[in-house]
Amino acid sequence: MRRALVPLLAFCLGLLGLTGAAVFAFLPDRAPVGVPGVGGPFTLVNQDGRTVTERDFAGATHLVFFGFTHCPDVCPTTLQQISDVLAALGPKGRAMRVAFITVDPERDDPASLKTYLSSFDPRITGLTGSQEQVTATEKAYRAYARKVPAKDGDYTMEHTALVYVMDAQNRFLGALDLTRPADEVAAQLARKI
Repeated sequence: MRRALVPLLAFCLGLLGLTGAAVFAFLPDRAPVGVPGVGGPFTLVNQDGRTVTERDFAGATHLVFFGFTHCPDVCPTTLQQISDVLAALGPKGRAMRVAFITVDPERDDPASLKTYLSSFDPRITGLTGSQEQVTATEKAYRAYARKVPAKDGDYTMEHTALVYVMDAQNRFLGALDLTRPADEVAAQLARKI
């Protein structure tokens, strides 16, 4: 029993350290003056095949989430939570938009994004592109993604699961806390709109 506790304790301490590092890395005041710490220019393609840039999201507070359509749990759960928050915002959230940026452009073409996102709020825009475009976008947002081999030549993706809150000028405001009920999250988000 004691032998099992040591690795478990080490894992928990490591997880706590990573969480602290992630929170520290995303503090807005960590960026040099005049340079955004999180976010930046990107050029991708939406689920309708139209070219989209970060300028398409400017003008209103918006959310950015990195994921992929073959994600078994985190992505669909988070997208449903975002949909619930958007619904809870009511008229106040009419201008809110969400960028769902794939970390798996190899499988996530515009058609698969369109099918996948049909189950969620229509204000969620799916974005894909070349591997280089997606990697550059991940880097701009300080996001993490890595292909992990699975059985029979298949693979899954490890990735950042933060929901970024960006202001009307595409500046990072913080991460959306989806651990609370949708109406509480919506009330908090409404103060940033």
